[in-house]
Amino acid sequence: MQKGLYQLLIHLPESAHIQIGKRGRFRFPKGYYVYTGSAKKGLEGRVKRHLRKEKRRFWHIDYLLDHASVTAVFPLTNERKDECSLSSETLAMPGAEVIVPGFGSSDCKCPSHLVFFRRQKDVP
Repeated sequence: MQKGLYQLLIHLPESAHIQIGKRGRFRFPKGYYVYTGSAKKGLEGRVKRHLRKEKRRFWHIDYLLDHASVTAVFPLTNERKDECSLSSETLAMPGAEVIVPGFGSSDCKCPSHLVFFRRQKDVP
């Protein structure tokens, strides 16, 4: 089992109000999202799980993916970065926004592991 980091490029075709587990209901504008995650026990399995439509909702991203689709996956197996630094790099890009503070980052102090971009051409 290979461990590593990954980023999902997600497209939400229409704005939506989405309940994110116990965190509450949030308005997600239509556009593109980059989600950064880590898999310590099998990168391929984690990504395959995210791509499945039928699954038990466990992570914040599961709730968003009920309404959006993954358009690209970027696995990173040889990087010497951690999930937080990769997410911070994405958030520092022009046009990047945080829509839900703490999304996917409840176990760290990051602003969010989900970064929003209004247009596809702005996505890294």
